Amino acid sequence: MTLYQTTFDIFNRNYMGSAAMAVIGQSCLGGAAAMYVLANGTSILQMIQLGIIVLACVFANTSILAQMKHKVVFNLIMLSASLSLFFILLNSFIL
Repeated sequence: MTLYQTTFDIFNRNYMGSAAMAVIGQSCLGGAAAMYVLANGTSILQMIQLGIIVLACVFANTSILAQMKHKVVFNLIMLSASLSLFFILLNSFIL
C-alpha cells in the first residue's frame, strides 16, 4: 500500500478528529507561510503568493465545513499543506 493510501485510510477511519486537527494544523501552517511571504515585502509577486496561500487554506476549511467527500477533503488539505510548505521554503531560502 502506498503512503498516500495508508494516510488516507487513517484519515478516513478517524474523520471527525482528523478533520478538526487538519483545520488547526493547516491554518497555522498557512499563517506561517503568509508571514514568510510578507517578510519579503509587499510587491505584486508577494501578493500573488499570499493569494494562493489564502485560497488554498480557505478551500480546505470550506470543504470540511461543507461536508464534502472525505477524499476531496483529504486532497485539499494535502494541497494546502504542500503549498504552504513550498512558499515557506521558497521565501526562506530563495527570495
